[in-house]
Amino acid sequence: MILIVDMCYRKKSLSYYEFVRPIEDIVKDNFIVKHFSELKDFNFSNIDKIIFCGTALKDIEYTKHINLFEWLKNIDKPVLGICAGMQIISLVFGGELIKKTKIGMNKIAVVKDNKILTKKEFEAYELHNFSTNVPEKFEIIAKSNNSVEAIRYKNIYGVLFHPEVRNKEIIRNFVTL
Repeated sequence: MILIVDMCYRKKSLSYYEFVRPIEDIVKDNFIVKHFSELKDFNFSNIDKIIFCGTALKDIEYTKHINLFEWLKNIDKPVLGICAGMQIISLVFGGELIKKTKIGMNKIAVVKDNKILTKKEFEAYELHNFSTNVPEKFEIIAKSNNSVEAIRYKNIYGVLFHPEVRNKEIIRNFVTL
């Protein structure tokens, strides 16, 4: 079972259809969706993998609830954080957000072999107001000319871009880990 985490400011907001629904369509079956506010006492025992979705450009509500994500430090399941998901992973592991707005296509270069980014270079869609620094223990696995684009620590991956837009194979690679 794959847990898809809705990172939007409220459950079933209009942003759900832009950021969560495309992930559901790629994963296809064997998933559940929970809003981040529902994770406090969530039982992860039946979950095999976790995907944190992105959210709207100005939506930073999730940053006010870091305590709801502390379980990430002890999870032994594969995790993929997309945009806001990468940002929350970074914050939980001691990283910081860096003001850096990016909207549109960007060239990405993979700098470290990994199991989800299989092309050495590709174009990806970005929609964010913040990048992150790289938390201790994490390694950079992809960069653009001006940002860290993907990070990894053990089985936790973060991508700043939106693979659900033009790089669906990245999500499929994660699902089949």
